[in-house]
Amino acid sequence: MQTELCEHVAEIQISYRPAIARKPQIRSILDAYTEFLHFYPKDTIALQERFFAMYLNTSNRVIGVFPVSSGGIAGTCVDIRLILSVALKVLATGLILCHNHPSGSLEPSAADKMITNKIKEACTFMDIRLFDHLIISSEGNYYSFSKERII
Repeated sequence: MQTELCEHVAEIQISYRPAIARKPQIRSILDAYTEFLHFYPKDTIALQERFFAMYLNTSNRVIGVFPVSSGGIAGTCVDIRLILSVALKVLATGLILCHNHPSGSLEPSAADKMITNKIKEACTFMDIRLFDHLIISSEGNYYSFSKERII
């Protein structure tokens, strides 16, 4: 019976190979904003909304940035389970979110506030700290949920 089961069930393998290269350390909102800018092409930042998650280790060094979703002009779909599954896989202890508003407005929408709150609650269960959620625009500025005390 056991042999038959093994033929139909996939084995899960886990590996962990952190990059040896020096990782940037996030010490401020500006540091996070600067790192996120590398992921938004200047030519299309005003065209399409994109949502990214930055994963941090216990020293607030960047483990990596994950492209969560890409949408249209007025929005994008954000899957909380996807954000947290990546956080758990890379052993992140901190998280910073970022998305752009193609309209150029930095004002968070009700949906922005709602998803941020849901992600924060989910992070709490996994002992992952949500440091911030940034909204950026093509104008070269940003809105910080933590600075505005929304997080």
